[in-house]
Amino acid sequence: MARLAQTAGLTDVQQEILSTVRDFVDKEIIPVATELEHRDEYPQAIVDGLKELGLFGLMIPEEYGGLGESLLTYALCVEEIARGWMSVSGIINTHFIVAYMLKQHGTQEQKDHFLPRMAAGEIRGAFSMSEPGLGSDVSAITSKAVRDGDEYVLTGQKMWLTNGGTSSLVAVLVRSDEGHPEGTAPHRSMTTFLVEKEPGFGEVRPGLTIPGKIEKMGYKGVDTTELIMDGLRVPADRVLGGVTGRGFYQMMDGVEVGRVNVAARGCGVAQRAFELGVRYAQQRHTFGKPIAQHQAIQFKLAEMATKVEAAHAMMVNAARKKDSGERNDLEAGMAKYLASEYCKEVVEDAFRIHGGYGFSKEYEIERLYREAPMLLIGEGTAEIQKMIIGRRLLEEYRFQG
Repeated sequence: MARLAQTAGLTDVQQEILSTVRDFVDKEIIPVATELEHRDEYPQAIVDGLKELGLFGLMIPEEYGGLGESLLTYALCVEEIARGWMSVSGIINTHFIVAYMLKQHGTQEQKDHFLPRMAAGEIRGAFSMSEPGLGSDVSAITSKAVRDGDEYVLTGQKMWLTNGGTSSLVAVLVRSDEGHPEGTAPHRSMTTFLVEKEPGFGEVRPGLTIPGKIEKMGYKGVDTTELIMDGLRVPADRVLGGVTGRGFYQMMDGVEVGRVNVAARGCGVAQRAFELGVRYAQQRHTFGKPIAQHQAIQFKLAEMATKVEAAHAMMVNAARKKDSGERNDLEAGMAKYLASEYCKEVVEDAFRIHGGYGFSKEYEIERLYREAPMLLIGEGTAEIQKMIIGRRLLEEYRFQG
């Protein structure tokens, strides 16, 4: 077991789960990840393996057929999976945010209907907040829902759905002005709808189109899509929690889990970059000795290892805070910000250690170099995290003058 990024105080069950996942990553993901990534191929065999391990039900309560594990266990599993191939962790993350939102905010009927099949991996989740013109400004969404008898009619265009094609359940945030008078704050007139659909592309149900995969620099293999609603009819009993106007709060609760997840991904990718860098530095010789014996390279390795350790500690702290039932937006924002920035830096240092070979597609670090930037923008940019952190600090340290 490597010295870095260890987590104290884990139960025997947590250690067993992590050991199983790490073994799976080493045997089933790392050997094929780069080849699949270069082909931009969906990792179906890997996903089937994760389903067999029960990972799609990791945080879903036991009463619904899941393992009922903590956010910490989940985050540590994500860290291991991202160490193998970050795209695979994305397939699980969106599924889990939807399962978490259902668990926390769904009606009893919604939980009974969806969670057992989500735990088994039969239903796979995606969630949708962003739109083409708004980026991180969620309060400016224009997609809307209008009540029509026992249904709502949804219209609008959503953007950046991870798992948009392969999912069969999408939690979609739209504006619904029903029961909210003129002048209501924008975030109080939003509702989350649970939209069921067929996996695939094109018109996947009447009024709902998934146009196709967005071509990306990295984060390949997993499908990222748009979602177009044009007269999409959704039953009123598919409003998450059964009450309109709560969507913004439900999504933000889910995103806190998502931010811990992105921090965990940053930790996993940085760990892999360090492993590749420290190994290559001991194999490559210049001026008659391994480059690891040159002080310039040792300084790089020291900085990389320190960043890996610091990011892991902050991620674990954010997960434990949420598990304790406390508000963790400050810790999750800090962990996501630090882990994604450090990940980019550690990957770049490993890339530099590889020299010219780092630019070759034969070497794994080339893939990591293209994957790391996604973490700088996923679940809110660094700038958004700093805004959240700054506001929370001013709440905590309000000057009493």
